Amino acid sequence: MSDVLTLERDGAVATVWLDRPEARNAIGPELWNDLPVMMEVLGNDHGVRVVIIAARGDAFTVGLDLKAFSPQLMAGFTDGDGASGRTRTRAEVKQMQHTMTAIARCPKPVIAAVHGYCIGAGVDLITACDIRLATTNAVLSVRETRMGMVADVGTLQRLPRILDPGRVAELAFTGRDFSGEEAAAMGLVNHVYDTQDELNQAARQLANEIAANSPLAVQGSKAVLAATEDMSVDQALDYVAVWNAAFLHSNDLQEAVKAFLEKRPPDFHGT
Repeated sequence: MSDVLTLERDGAVATVWLDRPEARNAIGPELWNDLPVMMEVLGNDHGVRVVIIAARGDAFTVGLDLKAFSPQLMAGFTDGDGASGRTRTRAEVKQMQHTMTAIARCPKPVIAAVHGYCIGAGVDLITACDIRLATTNAVLSVRETRMGMVADVGTLQRLPRILDPGRVAELAFTGRDFSGEEAAAMGLVNHVYDTQDELNQAARQLANEIAANSPLAVQGSKAVLAATEDMSVDQALDYVAVWNAAFLHSNDLQEAVKAFLEKRPPDFHGT
């Protein structure tokens, strides 16, 4: 249960809704605490094959809830014991990093459906997802430099794995706004749509297409992509050879062959 997140299930697809529309889904303490718990639950649920993260209201998220976190952000100016203040802040940042890492480490594919504002921590969130979709008029920003901060919850670590370094530097140094259409042109999002309804429909359609495949193969592909990201090609080939030696002889593979021979859609069970 969460006051800021809503979970919907439709077959093998789970949608996690950022559900604080009155605050434009500003990310406060509740979400930082609740989201990793929800991602762990979904990751362990064998009935879930794909997760969508979307948002209620007119914005995906305006980022960190500055009202809720202003005491922590001002602690360096008000706490007489500077060392303890820095230690406390580091622990809080590590907890926030854990929230975003919980998305990246979810064994199920995670799709972000972005509309309206996606600012600061919102970019941290979507870069932890596997696939990103957006509306053409979405407004994204690595906003931290404009707030006198260094982005510290994942953007500077994950965005360079998605975009070229010069593009990342431009976005991080300027903190400028850019549209969903520009995000697609630079490769941050896969596809853009004119309306929020079209976006959410497309996210569900993509999720259903993924969910129709063998969960062993889909989740195995995600695991291999993550594990071999920093390997050489030869090392990565060795890794996937060992992986398939363990998982290739599955009921799902037999079902795929039978379905092909019988000219019918396969019915995968993840075994």
